[in-house]
Amino acid sequence: MADMKSHEIDYVILGDDMQAVEIELDRGETVIAEAGVMNYLEEGISFQSKMGDGSEPNQGVLGKLFGAGKRMLAGESMMITHFTNTGAGKQKVCFAAPYPGKIIALDLAQLGGEIIVQRDGFLCAALGTKLDIAFTQRLGAGFFGGEGFILQRMQGNGKVFVHACGTIIKKELRGQTLRVDSGCLVAFTPGIEYNIARAGNLKSMIFGGEGLFLATMKGTGTVWLQSLPFSRLANRILEFAPKAGGASAEEGGGMLSGIGNMFEQT
Repeated sequence: MADMKSHEIDYVILGDDMQAVEIELDRGETVIAEAGVMNYLEEGISFQSKMGDGSEPNQGVLGKLFGAGKRMLAGESMMITHFTNTGAGKQKVCFAAPYPGKIIALDLAQLGGEIIVQRDGFLCAALGTKLDIAFTQRLGAGFFGGEGFILQRMQGNGKVFVHACGTIIKKELRGQTLRVDSGCLVAFTPGIEYNIARAGNLKSMIFGGEGLFLATMKGTGTVWLQSLPFSRLANRILEFAPKAGGASAEEGGGMLSGIGNMFEQT
């Protein structure tokens, strides 16, 4: 668990499908954020990039280096930016996700002090939140889980903000098992066991289009899912992106070539 009580921050989530979170800080309060996600800040907010998340004030240099290395394994940047209200009165700072989607506000104090999040899902959090990595319990989930076997663990008693792509689906499990595309997983509480299972029989695995394996979530707790994994969106964009040498995508390139040939023949 984190060594300090998290700062109590107020916030409002802006927008619908391309959301941002505006955080209001009292004088002396700090919010930590992934590098490069700040959207705007008011005059009284100062910021500084640090290796540590600030949850362990007495952590040495080696500990900060080790923590930075673990964050890089989880798909995050090496440095964490600390935004502090050093001005008079309340001041605001806003953060936006790097791709279209939703922002989930999670209060760790109401979730048993811990949450497991997909790699690169961290956006920002109140100072005092400890950021770490979490390995799945079975090595097989790492090799076949689709999104990598390193997940993030966030511990503390304050608010954290996670970004996801598409629509957010919240599922409450009470001992049952939920099978999902591993790329659709956003976060889950510690009472949930994460593993993988085959996607049906051999024919379904090869021709079903859902991948060879599905993630299985079993236990008692809460699971947050995203309707559109960013990797799936990126693959669709690449499918229609111009090819090497300036050619368009196969469909678009064929259509444009056909139009060009028609003009050449007239």
